[in-house]
Amino acid sequence: MEKRSFSIAGHRTSMALEPEFWAGLEAICAARELSMAGLVRLIDETRTVPNLSSAARLTVLAWYRDGTSDKI
Repeated sequence: MEKRSFSIAGHRTSMALEPEFWAGLEAICAARELSMAGLVRLIDETRTVPNLSSAARLTVLAWYRDGTSDKI
């Protein structure tokens, strides 16, 4: 697990994810021309699960499964 911290919506938050999920988020950032903080903010704003790390994992899963994510 790798933990990273971000400032989103005016507050600090952190997520701990496996390296493979961080790599997936980085791929989404590159494809969408977003910063990691920007992507995490979008995930946070649109999540349907209570846990931000789970929402990030679901976003990566949708990206690789569907080629995109409707949330972002």
